[in-house]
Amino acid sequence: MQENTVETKPAAATLNPNLTKVVEKDSPMKEWLVDYVGNRVNPENGEVNLEMIIEIMAMEFPEFLMAIAEENWVRGYHQAINDMETGKKLYEEELKRKEENGPEDTTNN
Repeated sequence: MQENTVETKPAAATLNPNLTKVVEKDSPMKEWLVDYVGNRVNPENGEVNLEMIIEIMAMEFPEFLMAIAEENWVRGYHQAINDMETGKKLYEEELKRKEENGPEDTTNN
């Protein structure tokens, strides 16, 4: 019997690099949010990154993040279904084309 294995990577290898980028205060809302999170987290270097903002949002406004996560999951699910249907259609078209054209000679002469 075949054994299925899953190769995992360390958490740092799968971390989205955008999470550790410093968030610039280039809009009034970002200025407010970065200042708020900076005051809550109080990072040693004074820089606030996206990961810190997400952590604070998860603690103080989890329903906001859940709504985004749920929407993202639903969209991903719909995309997967669409991809499966497209793949099936292409596969069936290829089978039909092969039936119509007959077997191809794959030997090198």
